[in-house]
Amino acid sequence: MSEFNFKQFHIRSMNASSAEERATINQELKDLYASLSPEDQKEFNEQLQTFLVKEMGRLRSDYEAIKGGMQE
Repeated sequence: MSEFNFKQFHIRSMNASSAEERATINQELKDLYASLSPEDQKEFNEQLQTFLVKEMGRLRSDYEAIKGGMQE
């Protein structure tokens, strides 16, 4: 089983200086996916979903903390 580092792609995308740079990073991720076997693609998708759920949860937690601090 391969371990995919989605955080690396995410951070690079957040720090991209242009839409073109962001598109290049997204293409790297698509190319990586295309190079995988069907079994590894399934694992990739599962790990990506887990990463996205965790990241969205973290962002929501941060948002709620900021929102709560602004209302006080």
